Amino acid sequence: MGEITIIQAILVFVVAFIMGIDQFSFLESLYQPIFTCPLIGAILGNFELGVVVGGSYQLVQIGSMPIGGAQPPNAIIGGIMATVFAVSLNMEPTPEGVGAALGLAIPFAVFGQYVVTLTFTIMSGMMAKADKCAENADVKGIRNINFIEMALLGTLFGVISVAGLYGGTLLGETLQNFAFEYSWVMAGLDAAGGAMKFVGFAILMKVMMSNEMWGFLLAGFAMALLCSANASTSGATLLLCAFVGAAIAIYDFSMNTKIKANAGAGNMGGDSDGI
Repeated sequence: MGEITIIQAILVFVVAFIMGIDQFSFLESLYQPIFTCPLIGAILGNFELGVVVGGSYQLVQIGSMPIGGAQPPNAIIGGIMATVFAVSLNMEPTPEGVGAALGLAIPFAVFGQYVVTLTFTIMSGMMAKADKCAENADVKGIRNINFIEMALLGTLFGVISVAGLYGGTLLGETLQNFAFEYSWVMAGLDAAGGAMKFVGFAILMKVMMSNEMWGFLLAGFAMALLCSANASTSGATLLLCAFVGAAIAIYDFSMNTKIKANAGAGNMGGDSDGI
């Protein structure tokens, strides 16, 4: 990757600013690595690598959800820095090739976690004012407090991301030389980055898994193994597996929704049963 331009730095700041706010205030989904990393990759001139990093880092973060004061390593800063490292080190656009970038990004993700906690700590001092505005039905005052929080968090994320962009790019050549001299260190980071994807998915399973879901898990695992056996068609067949899984999930959700709706309606009574 060549020298960072002002336009690239501004675009990275804008993306980090918007994603920082989105994490708690907008759709609460755009900030995910699978969306953020391709944007950063496109800004840095390597969209394909951004997509691969986004998909890999999404698996790391898939079981982590910020809830109140419990903040996991930040997905936004980590995703941005993983993409920066992958592009600056000119890594291969494969899940196996970007493992070291995921490992290098973790300290930045932890730092982003502290930034969110710091913002919440600062804004906690304004909650008394927000309560007073609520008592006085001052909608504008409450709105302004929320705008201040969003602007503060977005600005901190933007500044850190731009600093990381320049720092990660400057470190690119140094890290490449380091990788040649101490290949075992980069191999360790690569292995750790690859393992984190499985850890993230295991966390998600621990949170969401129930007894009736094990059959779907094992069936999906078997289908994925069969479809990936032929390397020439593995990409298309795995995509079809994903569509099958989505269809089953949609069907299960719709059936459960109908059952709950019918159960609720059955308790209401009506003309037919004389109530």
